Amino acid sequence: MSWLDSSPLMREMDDAARSRLAQLTPHSLPEDHVLFRPGDAVQGYVIVLEGCVDVGLSGVNGREMLLYSVTPGQSCIQSTLGLLGGEDYSAEARTRGPTRLVLLPKPVFLELLNQSDSFRAVVMRAFSDRMQMLMHLLEKVTFQRAEHRLAERLLELDQGSEIIITQGDLAREIGTAREVVSRRLEAWAKRGWVATGRGRLRVLDRAALMGFSQSAS
Repeated sequence: MSWLDSSPLMREMDDAARSRLAQLTPHSLPEDHVLFRPGDAVQGYVIVLEGCVDVGLSGVNGREMLLYSVTPGQSCIQSTLGLLGGEDYSAEARTRGPTRLVLLPKPVFLELLNQSDSFRAVVMRAFSDRMQMLMHLLEKVTFQRAEHRLAERLLELDQGSEIIITQGDLAREIGTAREVVSRRLEAWAKRGWVATGRGRLRVLDRAALMGFSQSAS
């Protein structure tokens, strides 16, 4: 089976585009593999087949913020912007766990963008979806306090069992300092809302967290 059949982004391609894309070979990458760093030239269009790529920013104070994650069916807006506008990367991308992906070289990407209506439609739709997500993230970071973002993120992660995640990763995902997350989780643990452990936690009172999260609106 061609890798095209396992990619939600590529299933709508016309025959000519599929033939061109089928010549590319997927790559299997280990966990925590760096795909690009700020200042790197954009080499191609990333298509994730399995796994996940996290794209984020690091400040001079050492604080990190996750901008978005690229999973199968999603696009990397940093790559698209660089390919269309010629700018270098301004963020860093790392694999979160073993990841399988295809990198469309810049010449192939531009060729298909010019020649294939179906390829262009897929790229633009994925780009639009990602831009909407980034606007939503900007709105939350600008107008929503960190503790409310934390409560909202815990509710998203909660599936009724332990959540395996470090406080550092939580801080990175919501765009704040680890100390802020640590203090808030400690306060919520005293109230009986959560139970914390090393690299893991459990939501005990989902209704309380939900009420706190909604109090921000």
